[in-house]
Amino acid sequence: MAIFSEGRGRVIDGNPSPAFRLFGIAVAGFLVALLLFSSVARVESGNVGVLTLFGRVTGEVLPEGMHLVSPFKTNNEMSIRTQEIKESASVPSSEGLVLNLDTSLIYHLNPDKAAEVFHEIGPKYLQVLIEPNLRAGIRESTASHTANALYTGEREMVAKQIYEQLAQRIGNRGIVVESVLLRDIQLPASLKVSIEAKQQAEQEALAMNFRLQKETQEAQRKRIEAAGIRDFQQIVAQGISPALLEWKGIEATETLAKSGNSKVVVIGNSKNGLPLILGQ
Repeated sequence: MAIFSEGRGRVIDGNPSPAFRLFGIAVAGFLVALLLFSSVARVESGNVGVLTLFGRVTGEVLPEGMHLVSPFKTNNEMSIRTQEIKESASVPSSEGLVLNLDTSLIYHLNPDKAAEVFHEIGPKYLQVLIEPNLRAGIRESTASHTANALYTGEREMVAKQIYEQLAQRIGNRGIVVESVLLRDIQLPASLKVSIEAKQQAEQEALAMNFRLQKETQEAQRKRIEAAGIRDFQQIVAQGISPALLEWKGIEATETLAKSGNSKVVVIGNSKNGLPLILGQ
């Protein structure tokens, strides 16, 4: 399109120059590329993405991978991997003694409630929700047990109580409690020595009872054996008579007399009337 200028007496071309058109195309392409780039949301492995629109949680949760979303939405990643939190606390026992307890909590974020957690608690749910409830659960559980019980046989029971309390308190808030582990229980030095001495005395008493029981069983076995031998001797003695012994002597004499070995026969034994055979 041409425009006539009276003042200067020349014609002005109204069409844009090729350079201007190229610049416009470049700007448009850049804007389109920027729009497409901002519409791609990337969620790392082991995470979920919670979308917000101008600061408001939309309720949409993206799994791991690449996604196309509105460029006006913001992707907020939250880890759903299994995590561990270690807690060392000084807690009271039922008798008022102070114990040092090392605890580990194994947990992970429920991906189905990630948007709810982000909206109601925020990304710092560990400091806001988990840690305070873990400390409270530890103190409440140990307060109902004696120091001796905690140090000896009730550690698993305490861990179970802490687990149940946490599962009830934070499980409904979107945090899955996997397990609670009691790594170590440290008692006051004087109490620890007393408990160990008591345990040693109990072990020695058990060992003594075992030895006494063993000796009792051995004595009973010997009485039964002696009674058996006595009964056998009585039975044998009742069945042996002088006539039987004399008859067996006669049989033995006949057998020796018939053998081909050389022998000396002494006649006239005054005790049983049997000949006495000497030598071979």
